[in-house]
Amino acid sequence: MRTVKHAPQTTTPSTPLDPERELAYAIASAVQELRLERGLSQKELAELVGTKQPRISVVESATKLPSLPLLLRIAAALDMDLAVVFESKETNA
Repeated sequence: MRTVKHAPQTTTPSTPLDPERELAYAIASAVQELRLERGLSQKELAELVGTKQPRISVVESATKLPSLPLLLRIAAALDMDLAVVFESKETNA
């Protein structure tokens, strides 16, 4: 995972962010929203994805960008359309 400087909360701040931080926020928001909609805990999602709960927490807090393999496994487990995440990031830019 790539570290994002000055880890934010999952709510998007009002000041403009660099593209990497914006992407981290978009991913965090989408993952958390879909996980909660499906009634999964972070631990349950981690088990489905084949990782540990702290990695899911890091993704949802937008502390670090997940690796592409991890993001793809999360997307598959949540039946998440990654295009929507990237599209929403572009429309917010």
